[in-house]
Amino acid sequence: MKPSSNSCAIVVALAIFSLTALLPSAQAQTPLQTAAGNPAGVTVATVVANYATLVHANYQDVHQAALALQSAVDAFLATPSAATQEAAQKAWRAAREAYGQTEAFRFYGGPIDNDNGVEGRMNAWPMDESFVDSVKGKPNAGLVNNTKFKISAKSLMAQNERGGEENIATGWHAIEFFLWGQDLSETGPGARSFEDFVVGKAPNADRRRLYMKTVMDLLVSDTASLVKAWAPDVKTNYRAKFEKGGKESIRKMLVGLGSLSRGELAGERLEVALNSQDQEDEHSCFSDNTHRDAATNAKGIQNVWLGSYKRLDGSQVSGPSLKDLTALTDPALADKTTQQIASSVAAAEAIQAPFDREIMGAKDAPGRQRIQKTIASLTQQSKDLVAAASAVGIKKLTLVEP
Repeated sequence: MKPSSNSCAIVVALAIFSLTALLPSAQAQTPLQTAAGNPAGVTVATVVANYATLVHANYQDVHQAALALQSAVDAFLATPSAATQEAAQKAWRAAREAYGQTEAFRFYGGPIDNDNGVEGRMNAWPMDESFVDSVKGKPNAGLVNNTKFKISAKSLMAQNERGGEENIATGWHAIEFFLWGQDLSETGPGARSFEDFVVGKAPNADRRRLYMKTVMDLLVSDTASLVKAWAPDVKTNYRAKFEKGGKESIRKMLVGLGSLSRGELAGERLEVALNSQDQEDEHSCFSDNTHRDAATNAKGIQNVWLGSYKRLDGSQVSGPSLKDLTALTDPALADKTTQQIASSVAAAEAIQAPFDREIMGAKDAPGRQRIQKTIASLTQQSKDLVAAASAVGIKKLTLVEP
């Protein structure tokens, strides 16, 4: 297994932008043009404020989706069956649709991935399944089958990435592994039997149930912490500081988009798997949901650039955006970047399931071409985002190839 690219340590190692050369803070709260040239009143302050509203709304949706998943998992554990297992699997996929879009809020030391951030225990990958539970050829593997190990939220957090970054003990992918099991099929996801959770049908079924319940509850708690960090009208939370950050907050927004575009999504999540042709390098390998991970990540970038987010209830968050701010000084670049980001979303959405089949074959295989097209588009949009940063006065936002 290769190291988790989503751990805090690797995030730091993959940081792809410099942190210097900001405009004077006095300019941060003023329009970049006169009122006559900026009838919409787009300013650094209004763009930052709308971003904070968008982030909070997206994290609220993630938390609500995690609560729905928790209910489905509780129902499955109370009465394990093929039907309750399938319902929990559907809830997991639904929650990932919301979470995938939040990854555009990473890579700048915010609440998700600062020194005390929860990202490493929420979404670290790839996962060595045998660290958690039995796998083919190793029936006694994992913490589940180590009866001397006491299962609790505290102990599982302590075990997460202990002894190696592939030793993932918590988060989305631990839950995914419990729901689907190992993916040993070339045509579909894992096929874990619900009987793994039935006492008397599988060894340590009671411990497996407790482990899954514990990591599910921890995920709900972690999503709630992100909602709290971005909640409005709280004088002491991260959002309050972010909204006062002026041009520095704009820089952070662009760092998040550029880092996800090139270093993480195009690089770690697509390019690495394309080159290795190894199932172990795909993001959500147990459920075969990797194609949706890519699509929602790309959509999250688009949301931030356009300042718009469609919530799970169908309502819309919308306001002044990075596109609007860029258009004040370079309308052509703003349009070009918008079109490039739209192309990336379309390319990512064209990637088919299962992802581990898309990466196989010769260079001209249709699946590989679909992934390569997405990589190329994301790479170009990262360059456009650097140009946009320059247009709004951030002069040294330097892209480094991953």
